[in-house]
Amino acid sequence: MELRHLRYFVAVAEELNFTKAAHRMCTVQPSLSQQIKDLEHEVGVQLLIRTNRKVELTEEGKAFLKEALLSLEHAEKAIYDARQIANINKDQLKIGFVPVAEMKVFPYIMPNIRAHFPEIKIDFHSLTDSAQFSALRKGEIDIAFTRYPDESGEFENVQIFQEPLALIIPKTSTFADQRTVSIKEFNHQDFVISDEDASPQLHKIIQDFFKQSKLNVNVVQKSTNILLNVNLVGMGVGWSLVPAYVIPLLGDKIVVKNTIEPLPMIGLYASYRKDQKNEAIALILKILKEQFYMEMF
Repeated sequence: MELRHLRYFVAVAEELNFTKAAHRMCTVQPSLSQQIKDLEHEVGVQLLIRTNRKVELTEEGKAFLKEALLSLEHAEKAIYDARQIANINKDQLKIGFVPVAEMKVFPYIMPNIRAHFPEIKIDFHSLTDSAQFSALRKGEIDIAFTRYPDESGEFENVQIFQEPLALIIPKTSTFADQRTVSIKEFNHQDFVISDEDASPQLHKIIQDFFKQSKLNVNVVQKSTNILLNVNLVGMGVGWSLVPAYVIPLLGDKIVVKNTIEPLPMIGLYASYRKDQKNEAIALILKILKEQFYMEMF
């Protein structure tokens, strides 16, 4: 049984005339009659009494009409609700991000989105990488900016850029006046590192770097956000490795030191659902492709 069967039946039941009902439904009478016969066959009871003079509802038909009207009403409401959600989503963009996106990505994309979609409502969600993937999976955000890509195969992932880590030390450090620092000097130094739960990818990259370089550092503080790293270094708590985008935020109590050996890199990725059909996201990807070398994978 399909909705069209219900619509045809309701038209006949209300008009009590096959010719008028066929005209109302923009079909021909033989086709309408056949649809009603198919419906009665599927229901298993006679719904209409047909004579040369008139059409009447059987008692079963009257009961069926009541429920058919309710079913059509519910179907129309379902269609309306779906279209309303589609319209809301069309005029709304929900962006998940880690802090680097605020400084390195948003200045490029936001003016263009505003110019091309002046009516769009943008909701920003500052979330950890894993929380963004969960929100993306649930449809709570439309695009995620994370430090690593999701490898489940559910999303399209785009690498936006790679940036180096930078060594920052207190200005009061005995190494502050040196032109360069060897990573060998990291040994036994007090370090502030990012907390694993708050910044899992940065934490992993730094720990892997220490391990591969056979460095033994004193982790004196774990930080839940990158600005805390900066503030703690400024207070003389220890050294820290931070993404290069942080450098413009440093105060006069902190020194950025070049290292003789290269420091590791950390990436930024954009992810979105494979079934996503959103003009604003398409614009974002276009802008980022123009500004950065991006790799789809």
